Amino acid sequence: MSFWDTLKPAVKVPQPTTIDLAADQKTLSMKWTDGSSTVVLARRLRQYCPCAECVEEWSGKRTFEVETIPVEMKVIEVTPVGNYALSFTFGDLHRTGIFKWDYLKDLSTAA
Repeated sequence: MSFWDTLKPAVKVPQPTTIDLAADQKTLSMKWTDGSSTVVLARRLRQYCPCAECVEEWSGKRTFEVETIPVEMKVIEVTPVGNYALSFTFGDLHRTGIFKWDYLKDLSTAA
């Protein structure tokens, strides 16, 4: 038996097969490789951006109150990051967050 035979395979994270930004730019709809469909509001994405500007590195605390993000927040642009994540440009021009597939799915709700 080789060393490699003792390693467990990594858990495969579902990936989106389709990503649709609504015409009003306030909702992102996704279908996933596990067969599920989810939606997430642009406001929620902006509220829970994982970037260093929005989350303190050492404490993990948000640097702002999530309720201060306007209800009318929009996603201006969706950009793929490799094969593992998306990045968004929001209506307030914030764009430094990288949303990995598992985090993006956790933020969204069943459609």
